[in-house]
Amino acid sequence: MQRRTLLSLSAWPLAAGCASSSTPGTEPGTVLTQVDTALGSFTIAVNPARAPITVANYLAHVDAALLDGGSVYRIVRPENQGPETRHKIEVVQWGMNLGSERKPPRPPIAHETTAMTGLRHLDGTVSMARLAPGSATAEYFICIGAQPELDFGGRRNPDGQGFAAFGQVVAGREVVQALYARGVADTQYPKPPIAVLRVRRAAAVRG
Repeated sequence: MQRRTLLSLSAWPLAAGCASSSTPGTEPGTVLTQVDTALGSFTIAVNPARAPITVANYLAHVDAALLDGGSVYRIVRPENQGPETRHKIEVVQWGMNLGSERKPPRPPIAHETTAMTGLRHLDGTVSMARLAPGSATAEYFICIGAQPELDFGGRRNPDGQGFAAFGQVVAGREVVQALYARGVADTQYPKPPIAVLRVRRAAAVRG
């Protein structure tokens, strides 16, 4: 899922085979980031121990203020996916919105599958948009409800590699729902897109 394509909030996802009683966003090593949009703010928790490559890339974009001035530009709802779409999903996509004409400021990253990280595309999970595996840069999406077809082995993407889940919305769920409510039936790309004003680290839990 890149700017124009998805190859076509909510408990913190647990590592495969592991149990945890941690409250979302309070695990040792967790970093919180706040995303300010034209409709309000939401908070994303990420943990480098869970998806080190993907989290490092996201935080590098945050720390360099590269996501400021981006947008929420794609809202995928059941009604705006055609009858030919066998495996429908519900997501809110946001990021730098580079398109095909602008070069990303940082190189693409290796694809960390959910089989590697043990994370899953649950309600409120934040994941990397991509085209081919290893092409992800600065475009993200938030799951509205559980989206198992986006996990490794899922059928949304013909290559079966799924998408790289790396974070979780832990506050501002009502803002994410308001963004999702802006979706329309005849297109996945609402006009105008919704502005992302600023993205910054909010707090870190020491561990």
